[in-house]
Amino acid sequence: MSSQLLEKKVQDPKKQLAALLHESQKSLQFEKLIVKGYEKVVKVTDKKVGLTAIIAIHNTMLGPALGGTRIRKYPNFDAALEDALRLAKGMTYKSAIAEVGFGGGKSVIIADPKTEKTPELLMAFGAAVEKLGGMYICAEDMGCTGEDVKVIRRMTKYVVGLPHQSSSGDPGPFTAWGTFRGIQSVVKRLYNSDSLEGKKVAIQGLGNVGGFLVDQLFWAGADLILADTDTEKLRYFAKKYRAKTVDPDQIWKVECDVFAPCAAGGIINDQTIPEFKCKAIAGCANNQLLKDHHAVMLKERGILYAPDFVINAGGLLNVSIELEDEGYNPKLSRYKVHHIYDTLLAIYEIAEKNRESTHQAALSLADYRIKYAIGKRVIPPTFHHSAE
Repeated sequence: MSSQLLEKKVQDPKKQLAALLHESQKSLQFEKLIVKGYEKVVKVTDKKVGLTAIIAIHNTMLGPALGGTRIRKYPNFDAALEDALRLAKGMTYKSAIAEVGFGGGKSVIIADPKTEKTPELLMAFGAAVEKLGGMYICAEDMGCTGEDVKVIRRMTKYVVGLPHQSSSGDPGPFTAWGTFRGIQSVVKRLYNSDSLEGKKVAIQGLGNVGGFLVDQLFWAGADLILADTDTEKLRYFAKKYRAKTVDPDQIWKVECDVFAPCAAGGIINDQTIPEFKCKAIAGCANNQLLKDHHAVMLKERGILYAPDFVINAGGLLNVSIELEDEGYNPKLSRYKVHHIYDTLLAIYEIAEKNRESTHQAALSLADYRIKYAIGKRVIPPTFHHSAE
C-alpha cells in the first residue's frame, strides 16, 4: 500500500469531517433578506445538491435562537418565507413564556420530504447552520426526522433532539403531553374539573405528536373524533380506539368540547370561525391563528383558546434541557412540561381580568419577559453530544 493511501486511510475522522464541512461551505450561497422586526433572515442555496432553505432568526434577547427545521414542498418561495417568519416569531414567544433561556428562530428547507430529501442536501444545510456560529440551533420538525438531524449533525454541533444518550431524542411525546395538559386546562376552565371522561375531542392531524396525543386522550376517557389526510393512519387509529372519523375539511365543523388542531397552521381564520361548534380550541399545531385578530373573534364567540405557543412548548422544554450544563434529564423535562397546565390557567385568568383574548394575554406576558430579560440565559448552552 502506498504511503499516500495509508495516510488517507488512517486520517483522523474529525479532520475528515472538517475537510468535508469546508468543502460543503464552499458551494453554499447566502443571501441576506431584510425583514423588519427580525434580527437575521438568510436564503441559503447549494445548486450542487439542490438545496434551497431559509433560516429566520427573530429575536435573541434571551439567548441564541432555537427552533426546528421544517422540510416541505412549498408552492413558491414567498410561501416558504412567510412560514419561516411566522414560525420564528412564534418561537420567540414560546421560549419567553417557557423561560428556557433561548430566542426565537426557525428554518425551512424547500423540498418534498418523501422524494427530494437526501443526505447531501441535509449535510449542506448543516454546513449552513454551522456557518452562523451558534446564533441559531436547529431541531426536527415537520418533514424532518430524528434520523435527519443525525445527518445534519455531521456538519454542525448546533442541533438538538438527536437519538442518542447525550441528547433528548424525539420531542414528540413531550409536545403531546404538554398538549394533553393544555386540553385538561381548557376543560378545567369550562367545567371546573379537568377530567376528560366522556368529553368529545376532535383531533385534526395524526402525525408524530397527534398520534401520541390520541393515545393519551383515549386512556383519559375522551370520546375521539379523528381526521387526517393519511387514510391508512386514520384507519389504524380509528380501529385501535373505535374512534369516529371525518374528512379533513370537516373536522373543525363537528360538535365537540375541544377541537385540537395538530396539523398545519392558519386553521383559525375568517372562513372557519363561523363554522366552529366547539367550546374550546387546544392543539399542538403552530400558528393556528391566521391573524392575531382571529383570537378576538374566538373570544366574541365564547370559544376558549389555548394559545398555541404556550400549549405546544413541550418539545422545546424537552430539548432545552439537554443543553444545560448538567446534561439531559427526562424527569426534569417531564416536570416542566407538566406545568404547562398551570401556565395556561394563569393566562385565562389574566385574559378575563383584562377583558382581552387569551392570545393577547400570552403575548403581553411574553413581551414583558423579553423587555425585562426575565429568564435570560447566563450560562452558554452545552452541546454534550459534540464530544462524541
